[in-house]
Amino acid sequence: MPKQMFYAKQQVSSKLKQRYNNELGAVTMLALLRPVNTGLAEGRATKEILVIGLDLAIQEVPVELVDHIAHLRASGILFVCHRQIVGEDGSEREECALAVRRALPTKPGYQKQYRVYLGPWQPASQTRLEIDGHNMDELWDCLNAQVIFGSSDGADLDDRIARRDEIAGLVAEEAKLSKDHSRAKDAAQRNEIYTQLHKVRTRLREMGALD
Repeated sequence: MPKQMFYAKQQVSSKLKQRYNNELGAVTMLALLRPVNTGLAEGRATKEILVIGLDLAIQEVPVELVDHIAHLRASGILFVCHRQIVGEDGSEREECALAVRRALPTKPGYQKQYRVYLGPWQPASQTRLEIDGHNMDELWDCLNAQVIFGSSDGADLDDRIARRDEIAGLVAEEAKLSKDHSRAKDAAQRNEIYTQLHKVRTRLREMGALD
């Protein structure tokens, strides 16, 4: 697939065009998943899923380019990002990382927001995808779960993502408050920080993320 097709008919910055040319090698359509070739029923939101291979000219996944390509299609895209790694001994190996752009849960009436999720790098020969679900919506969640959690279980995926994000935020807040508490010299300030710290630790224990 020519890289120009992703920006030729759009008003994009010269910087973004340059990133396409400098950060991407080949862009390849690997598969188009539909009810007819998956044996799954149609989904309410997901009609088809495109699988695109990105041969990278850099060592990290270009998140901005993934986001830009994914927003061009209403249906979901699963990205298989590929890179060549040269070891200290001069040997080369191929690695792949999966990526998806997923809509975040939003309340009715609010504008949709999206986030790009990246899976870990792994040997290309070990990169596999499971096809599971009763319809295309469930398949999309299944593929997203493999990227985000390393599991094909797509059940309650938005809730699981929200829980993971909350835990990550609380862990970061707990670490910051712990440092602030140890540095504080004023007794009143220490007590105030400790109260906040206690609330954060209590919530982490409730979520099973703290012993």
